[in-house]
Amino acid sequence: MGGLDRRAFNRLLFAGLPSGLALGCGRDSDPGDYTAEDAARLDQQIAAEAAQAGRGRFGALRFRGYRGLAELPWFELSPEGRLRTTAELPGIIDIHAHFGMDVYRPLDPTKRSERVRHLLDCDGADPGCDLDLDRYVNGNFTDAEHDALPREFLAGAFARGATQTHTAANLLAEMDDVGVAQAAILPIALSLPFAGSLTERWTRAIRDNGWGDRLLPFASVDPNDDDAPEKLRAYAAAGAQGVKLHPEMQRFFADAPGAMAVYAVCEELDLPVVFHAGRSGIEPERIRKFALMRRYEPAVSSFPNVRFVFGHGGARDLERAIPIAQAHRNVWLGISSLGVSQIDQALRALGPDRLVFGSDWPFYHLAVTLAKILIVTRGDTGARDALLRGSAETLLA
Repeated sequence: MGGLDRRAFNRLLFAGLPSGLALGCGRDSDPGDYTAEDAARLDQQIAAEAAQAGRGRFGALRFRGYRGLAELPWFELSPEGRLRTTAELPGIIDIHAHFGMDVYRPLDPTKRSERVRHLLDCDGADPGCDLDLDRYVNGNFTDAEHDALPREFLAGAFARGATQTHTAANLLAEMDDVGVAQAAILPIALSLPFAGSLTERWTRAIRDNGWGDRLLPFASVDPNDDDAPEKLRAYAAAGAQGVKLHPEMQRFFADAPGAMAVYAVCEELDLPVVFHAGRSGIEPERIRKFALMRRYEPAVSSFPNVRFVFGHGGARDLERAIPIAQAHRNVWLGISSLGVSQIDQALRALGPDRLVFGSDWPFYHLAVTLAKILIVTRGDTGARDALLRGSAETLLA
């Protein structure tokens, strides 16, 4: 490992584990302003969500695993047991997907597997896990499953474990199963010694394999890095179509000077920004300060010509994200991970043109977000088509 012993690697890689691909490998640059009120609000939201799940206007929505979604009228199981859609859909654009985080030993992007082992794998046993679509998605998994993620990431850094199945070829096959036409591929710039650039590797794989019509390469830079603006210009010249930033994982505040310098380049080059935004509830408390929604508002207000996506819709801080999006037309909410009642709340507040489809693959099956949208928009094909494709076309234009 180039002189980096495994214990040191573990300390760097697993200092914290936010949702999505949050490995917690940046640095604390500011004590922040995380208050007792902030902590209490998150606890209250999680408790209220658990108590209210299934009691809203959509009723109970519980299934046995991802494959259990075949009970819905829009899905079926293939003879091989793969979940696939039977619905006529407009060619979905997924604004929030990743490949395996193979930071030290590259995966073969063309390799196919019999099935994908999602990082939070609701089909890992038979019958599958108890999947409740009316909860924030990580609420469907046990503390033990959350606690296992660091070990999975360590294996994945060397292309082992579940990450071996998180290839471009497997993503494309799952996209075909459920009607996803295109997916934005979001790397995250990691502050790890000797790590390769996921942006460069993933962009090259997409280009060399002729996947550019379906897989849209995004870039990531570390706003703590003084060279981030120039790196971003180089990535854009190589074909990057947008930027992914993760304040929790990269340990920066969205309104910090280094981040503002990155947004200035995005404005210059007309690149959209996909944030991880808001707290998921499974990350260590000491890094939650970086995801507080009040730190994003100065960014979106200072750069009204930059298109921003709040990934996960602000996660469990949705109620703080919605007013920011209402006040700033350059903000979209990504709906990966939100429960059906949360998606319905955002839809009523903002309309379908300000919400974009996201899956957070390979954490979850692509069909999870799709099922929720089809439930929430049942009988309203205009809203359905906007959520699945139209709003993303506007964002990416």
